[in-house]
Amino acid sequence: MKAIIIEQYGGKEQLKEADVPKPAPGEHQVIVKLHATSINPIDWKLREGYLKTMMPFDFPIILGWDAAGVVDEVGAQVTKFKAGDRVFARPETTNRGTYAEYTAVDAHLLAKIPENLSFEEAACVPLAGLTAWQCVFDFGNIQKGQKVLIHAGAGGVGTFAIQLAKEAGAYVAATAGTHNVDLLKSLGADEVIDYKKQDFEKVLREYDFVLDSLGGENQEKSFTVLKNGGKLASIVSEPDPEKAAQKNIKSGNVWLKPNGSQLARMAELLERNKLKVIIGHRFPLSEEGIREAHAISESHRERKNCY
Repeated sequence: MKAIIIEQYGGKEQLKEADVPKPAPGEHQVIVKLHATSINPIDWKLREGYLKTMMPFDFPIILGWDAAGVVDEVGAQVTKFKAGDRVFARPETTNRGTYAEYTAVDAHLLAKIPENLSFEEAACVPLAGLTAWQCVFDFGNIQKGQKVLIHAGAGGVGTFAIQLAKEAGAYVAATAGTHNVDLLKSLGADEVIDYKKQDFEKVLREYDFVLDSLGGENQEKSFTVLKNGGKLASIVSEPDPEKAAQKNIKSGNVWLKPNGSQLARMAELLERNKLKVIIGHRFPLSEEGIREAHAISESHRERKNCY
């Protein structure tokens, strides 16, 4: 089968098209014929070698951990899915990812794609959507009437986090650049802080929860807008425990755990048009296409890039 692989760590020029063996399903696995995947920061961070200690994979590595497609084969013990089902998933993180024509996915991580969703839209959901879900609900336990701040609201995680927090009944503020203010308001944000014109820490006060996807100074300033006993979830780095202790803030670095049940719950919201998928760019499954998608993702300006 066709796949885009890397045979060593380095820049985007390491992404190369190759012919690799089609995977065979384990007893509890499904082979998905991929119609779309998406590009996320973990892809280029692993490509560069930043994650090699955490994920010591053997080469060649197929990157990509968003799957949307059709069930091609099922393992002997799989009963919930059959050939022809439209499915999506955030597979386990292995060296056999989704920049390929086929991928193997543990059946319990799969969910069926709603009929009103295209494969391209579905491919944008699992990694970013589940990250947002686990920050907002598992870590933040957001309740109706609480005040929530989502940083980088136009990013893949941010767009989902805004909508999920609004679905929970929260008052949602988000940060973004000028050109994304209207987008975030259309997703339900009650207040959008244009970081090019305003300093969020001078505008917002007494927030219950902050989702940080930027780190650094932005993360440090986030402590000032949280009330005593608030919560700070970061998807980039561990927040300062001393600063957290000063205001009795629950803080932590949230690392996504693939979860088919949560993805199925998101599928229900998507089916009821309670969630909207934002696609930033579309690219072909080719060396040139994937390299270009990585370049945009690395620029930190991406929403979601799909092939």
